[in-house]
Amino acid sequence: MPTIRTPTTPTRTPLSSLALDRAFAPVESESFLAEHWERRPLVVPRAEEGRFDDLLSVRDVERVITETGIRTPGFRLVKAGATVSGYTTDLAWRPASFTGVADVRRVLAAFELGATIVLQGLHHNWLPLARYCRQLEAFLGHPAQANAYYTPRDSQGLPVHHDTHEVISLQVAGEKRWLVYEPVLELPLKGQRYRSALGAPGEPVLDVTLRAGDTMYLPRGWLHQALTSGSDSLHITVGVNVRRWIDEARAELDAQEQELAFRETIDGDEPPELPALDALAVRRRARERFVRSRRPILDGQLSELRALDELTVETELERRDTVIADLHETRLFFEGREIAFPHRLAPELEFVLTTEGAFRATDLPGSLDTAGRLVLLRRLVREGFLRRSGLAASAPPSSR
Repeated sequence: MPTIRTPTTPTRTPLSSLALDRAFAPVESESFLAEHWERRPLVVPRAEEGRFDDLLSVRDVERVITETGIRTPGFRLVKAGATVSGYTTDLAWRPASFTGVADVRRVLAAFELGATIVLQGLHHNWLPLARYCRQLEAFLGHPAQANAYYTPRDSQGLPVHHDTHEVISLQVAGEKRWLVYEPVLELPLKGQRYRSALGAPGEPVLDVTLRAGDTMYLPRGWLHQALTSGSDSLHITVGVNVRRWIDEARAELDAQEQELAFRETIDGDEPPELPALDALAVRRRARERFVRSRRPILDGQLSELRALDELTVETELERRDTVIADLHETRLFFEGREIAFPHRLAPELEFVLTTEGAFRATDLPGSLDTAGRLVLLRRLVREGFLRRSGLAASAPPSSR
């Protein structure tokens, strides 16, 4: 008879609340998750200028817009109650032109007339925010994204709306007044954007001005709008795209397309039995998809590859802090990779997955000799799992 393997509990990369703490301290992460997450807004006033400048500063925004030849959809311009267009150009090149490039003069002119500059998908193309979002993801277990909004004085970027993801707003510079209203649709799904047919907002439940260093959290569905006063404003919006029960129910039903009963006409006597949701199995599959779908963040990897031949037993290494990984026995899953190792390497693999901080080849447990340890560590550096210690582009976020 075939051997039936019972799923084992994988070993996971350690959790750290540092990124969440940085956003909400002095509110503790446990209190935030228990009292506010998916429930009600939270404002943390600090007026601590410079707190978030290392993530993205006003100078960074200016440089990106005026010096890099940024292209859509990496940026856009928005203005409440008006359509903003005609701010891009195409640059001739062979074999194909660069399309949707920022026309700097037109972008700046639109900004002077009240348009907000939106930098989009910064978790893909701006390393400090890529690292910050990844550390949030590791703790929360859901994908995170980042946009930035640079709004000129006495202006409004977007009209009243709700988001379909959790929103963490980090005020970087200037001031922004937020009006927040009760949801007209609680916990909306991804396709359920706000429209007037859902109902007009009532009276604001929050009327707050965020200053540099302040943080605000809005659960998805809470209506809001933001306005500047006498100063330009830069804030970062970190969105957390949670996986919902309805998403898993749909995935479970989609998996039934291989079952003949679900492909038969509905003219039959009885419908097939709908699949039940097993909470443990659902969470396991969601975790597997989450780990598998994380994009690699490989800053400095070319240098790591070039230095592989110089790696010795005394070289200090560390697990990249942007890696989210699971170890199923001796199968390592991370960033779309599945790497199978011999079962005898279980102690070494668990060590490199769970150890925080720097280590050397001589620190590894297990029975590998020196040459074998170096082969394993070089492989993990080549795969982007490890790197030489102290070479990360920036330190992990602190709670300051």
